[in-house]
Amino acid sequence: MLCLVEPVTHLLTGACLSRAFGFPARARYATAACVIAAELPDADFVYRLGGPLVYFQHHRGWTHALWSLPLQAALLVGVFYGLHATRRTWKKRRSVEEPAPTRWLMLSGMALLALLSHLLLDWTNNYGIRPFAPFNPRWYAGELVYIVEPLLLLVLSLALLLPFLFSLVHREMGIRRPRYQGRALSAAALVMMVGLWGYRGSQRDDAATVVDAHEFRGGRIMRRSLNPYPIDPYRWHVVVETPENFQIGTVDTRQGLFETDPQQIYAKPQVTLATLAAKQSWLGEVYLDWSKFPLVVDEGTVGETHPELSPTPAEAALRNVVFSDLRFRYDVLGLRSSSNVLSAEAWVDANRRVQEAFLGGAEQVGAH
Repeated sequence: MLCLVEPVTHLLTGACLSRAFGFPARARYATAACVIAAELPDADFVYRLGGPLVYFQHHRGWTHALWSLPLQAALLVGVFYGLHATRRTWKKRRSVEEPAPTRWLMLSGMALLALLSHLLLDWTNNYGIRPFAPFNPRWYAGELVYIVEPLLLLVLSLALLLPFLFSLVHREMGIRRPRYQGRALSAAALVMMVGLWGYRGSQRDDAATVVDAHEFRGGRIMRRSLNPYPIDPYRWHVVVETPENFQIGTVDTRQGLFETDPQQIYAKPQVTLATLAAKQSWLGEVYLDWSKFPLVVDEGTVGETHPELSPTPAEAALRNVVFSDLRFRYDVLGLRSSSNVLSAEAWVDANRRVQEAFLGGAEQVGAH
């Protein structure tokens, strides 16, 4: 559910960028262009038409790559150019206020800035982006804030809402309001956003210090990941890999404590014929390309793990191989939505072929 709010952060950021830099006074359509551009890379949502796995494979891929941003900016400005030409043809009455001049090159630069803001925001969370795809498929994640940060939503919303409320007060008092207002509030909101990232980064470093000083069952730390919670900058979900196992826990940087539980220690799963086949499948290749701390487990037959589905005898005999990423195995505001949405299942037959594939509970047609 929280992930459904993610586009709102991008849209609000685009509006604040436009207002903070005074773009509406410099080029016509500036605000609309910045708002749309700030969310345009998520047009990869169209891949959902091909199924959940197709979308997962292409999400934050080429539309989030640096090389594609000038093309997206040009496409967006081209649309506005076409709308402008159509509007000039059909519109006869002039508006009361003289609009800003049409500066298409400047508008392209504004759109490009908003597009870059999208990549920056996506990089700051723990899901990550592929800025050099498809030439370099590596994922990069800043792990500073959660996928959705309510504090940022609040700050950005207030920066845009307060000027509107002030204008209503001015209208009632008969005070002439400025045509373009709210620049200071929008600029302050962007500064607070960067400040939050900086503070979260310092707390992440403190959390890393606490983790590195801890002794783990299974030996030395080979890799670790520190994942943020929404709202609380002092709480971090930690994933550690040792030679023998994976361990997860929670760090409180305010108290300098690392909390873990024996039930949160996961032995490295044995490689079975079913897990090997699942890893080599389309689902496995896509999932393991993204996941930094994958846990791939053969949980038994489909009949044993999913009796509620009333599988057919043939389906019940398939092996159920479950993919999960330990970075997202934690509660967020009382919800486990990210853990469920980002898990996958492959149903493998006796011939080591994947017959069914699911991502976040949704079936991918034609995955075998």
